[in-house]
Amino acid sequence: MSKKNVLIQLDGDEHASSFDAVTAIDAGIDHLLQYSSVAPEDVEGVIHGAIFTRGPHDLKHTAVFIGGKNTARAEELAAAVARTFLGPLRCSVLLDPSGCNTTAAAAVFAASQHLDLARTKALVLGGTGPVGQRIALLLARNKTAVWVGSRTRDRAMDVCNAVKAKFPGAHIQPTALEDSDSLAKHPERFNVVIAAGAAGTRLIARDQIRSHDKLRLLIDLNAVPPSGLEGVEPPDAGREVDGLVQYGALGVGKFKMRIHRAALVQLFQANDQILDAEEVFEIAKRLA
Repeated sequence: MSKKNVLIQLDGDEHASSFDAVTAIDAGIDHLLQYSSVAPEDVEGVIHGAIFTRGPHDLKHTAVFIGGKNTARAEELAAAVARTFLGPLRCSVLLDPSGCNTTAAAAVFAASQHLDLARTKALVLGGTGPVGQRIALLLARNKTAVWVGSRTRDRAMDVCNAVKAKFPGAHIQPTALEDSDSLAKHPERFNVVIAAGAAGTRLIARDQIRSHDKLRLLIDLNAVPPSGLEGVEPPDAGREVDGLVQYGALGVGKFKMRIHRAALVQLFQANDQILDAEEVFEIAKRLA
């Protein structure tokens, strides 16, 4: 008899995410086991309990989802999970705290539908946050010239160094953008601006956007008014305004949800997968 698909949700927050739980149920998971306030030292018992109850040929029916709002903690949990595996006694893992990987994959894929990423100059605003970091990583992986925007240049430099450690040839550099007028002072002529800043924070004013003659695409991942990029509305999904193609949080979010559900389904195809930003982006490309 075929085993049921069991998803173990590890969440470092006090309450495990209901969003992630509902998405898992909608993806067709048979059983969901939720653990909250999880610390790295808690992981071994949970994972060993899961992998020792099924033989290697059945462990593709057991998988782990790591979420939560604290991305650094989620990465610690992912590393702790990997340390518990014993040869073929292992299971597949999806890392997506605060939806950072699935959102970044959806945003970068949207950009790829309108621009040749290898010939593109991109500005990533809020580039030091969880989503912004992964957008920068995926763009760099696709040979885009990337500027990581932050109010603090040193923090942006940390992101650039992390990307270069993974892709030594990456064309990525930090830039300090302190207010909504900063774009006018920037010498580069970007083709796309992707805003991944804090909710309800205006990052770039419309008159600054209009001043950039090479700009072709705007992607704003903020759904809370005011928009991060003035003039971009949350439902925008390729709407053209002032000669610019625009995507808003809901427009990107629809595809993000498809990616999230598809990644969960893929977990149960084999027991040796680790799905992080790059793997999730490959899922996005297949969905298209």
